[in-house]
Amino acid sequence: MSDKKQIKGYVKTETLLLSVSLALVLGFIAGVAFTVYRSAHNPMLPPAGREPAEQIEPAKISEIKKLQDRVARSPEDVRAWTELAHLYFDTGQREKAIKAYEKSLSLEPARPDIWVDLGVMYRRQGKIDKAVECFDKALEIDPGHKIALYNKGVVLMHDRNDARGAIEAWSTLVRIDPEAETPGGMKIKTLLKELEKRRN
Repeated sequence: MSDKKQIKGYVKTETLLLSVSLALVLGFIAGVAFTVYRSAHNPMLPPAGREPAEQIEPAKISEIKKLQDRVARSPEDVRAWTELAHLYFDTGQREKAIKAYEKSLSLEPARPDIWVDLGVMYRRQGKIDKAVECFDKALEIDPGHKIALYNKGVVLMHDRNDARGAIEAWSTLVRIDPEAETPGGMKIKTLLKELEKRRN
């Protein structure tokens, strides 16, 4: 899915101290469904901790097997590795998805969408630093990648308790797309205004 599309509808510091506790800030946004999103064909993910059911559809098992055979025969096939990674992603097989995305990126690294997808998988594994690194890599390639900016803000706010970093990421997002929204329909600029109020 192109990062040029609106986040709406699909949308994963030391010196800055909020004047109220982070708990109050999170209380304000508690009704907003913050989660990280992938960039591929099936963008909306369940919140962290709510993985797809263990039982995998027979059709997906068959697709996975075909792609496994394909990469075994053609280990340099970037498209096959990427498709396999997406299937592992969609079926909740996080470790396998990470390995397949990493292989795909080792063959063709300049793809910000795939870095975002890898970052989401790392976040699901609780590897927060690796997730942020992946979102940053996506932003090195495309500084205006909206999903990477959104996801980075979510991970910084909720997993690192880094309000300043989250505000910086979301502020950049709003400069790129003033109408960007959270999955719950709140404008990111509205959220930023509230965070700024609470910090003053």
